[in-house]
Amino acid sequence: MKNRGFHFRPHCWLSDCWFCPDGVPGFAIPFYLAHPRLTRLEKAHMLEIDGHSAESRMKLLRHETAHALANACRLHLKQSWRRRFGRASKSYPESYLPRPYSRNYVLHLDNWYAQSHPAEDWAETFAVWLDPDSRWREKYRDWPAIKKLNYVDQLMNEIVGRSPPVRSKKQVDSIKTLRLTLREYYAEKQTRLQQDLPRFHEQQLRRIFPASVSHKNERAAHFVRKLRREAIANVARWTSESRYRINLTIEDMIRRCEEMNLHASPDKEETKIALVASLVMLYMGSLRSGMSRLAI
Repeated sequence: MKNRGFHFRPHCWLSDCWFCPDGVPGFAIPFYLAHPRLTRLEKAHMLEIDGHSAESRMKLLRHETAHALANACRLHLKQSWRRRFGRASKSYPESYLPRPYSRNYVLHLDNWYAQSHPAEDWAETFAVWLDPDSRWREKYRDWPAIKKLNYVDQLMNEIVGRSPPVRSKKQVDSIKTLRLTLREYYAEKQTRLQQDLPRFHEQQLRRIFPASVSHKNERAAHFVRKLRREAIANVARWTSESRYRINLTIEDMIRRCEEMNLHASPDKEETKIALVASLVMLYMGSLRSGMSRLAI
């Protein structure tokens, strides 16, 4: 922000997740990033950490700074802002159905997050604009999203160097005020991610594990268990889906393979490819069909 010539600096506090409250020129950072033991606890329960690396943390910081700056300068009240992004006052849905191949939105955070709400479209567009290494003029040159990026560039040139009118240091749901236990926190978080979980049909499982029952062929459930960690990592990389949700699908897959007494083919590599590819298609297919939505 300093390199861009802004006087504005968002204030930050610890809470249970990343968020920027309406009207507040600052944002919350999840408590589990404050101490290595808490970080390990988050990884153990959720299989991943939102902001685990310096790169992912910087993406989230830029995103939340966009919300804080909009509140500080009341940008979302501008008619020009509404024409580009929509109404920030639009109610937030509990989940959204993205269009993975749409070029009307920038790609920044996972899960095509810019498509979830007009305010998130703004935050993602600003984050790409702010990143000194994004090369947004080149990357989005042929995308309709370039119009939004050019608008952000123009708008920021208008407000740079000015002191924002809103200077509140309010903190919402600070850990000093939260009474949620860690057990309750993880129970709520996991329950939310268990909704609309995609599952394999029996016919799909038989295509992945077509081998006949034989003592020479490894049991499919055992084969999946051995590949669980690798499969979760690969599917998460290709789909941007939650590792926790992918693991639940794999657990269901293991249980049903045992019930159906399925066995893996002797060709381990081919079966591994079929397993990962099927999981990727399962999650991408559920999004395209509208059967599965992404939680906000």
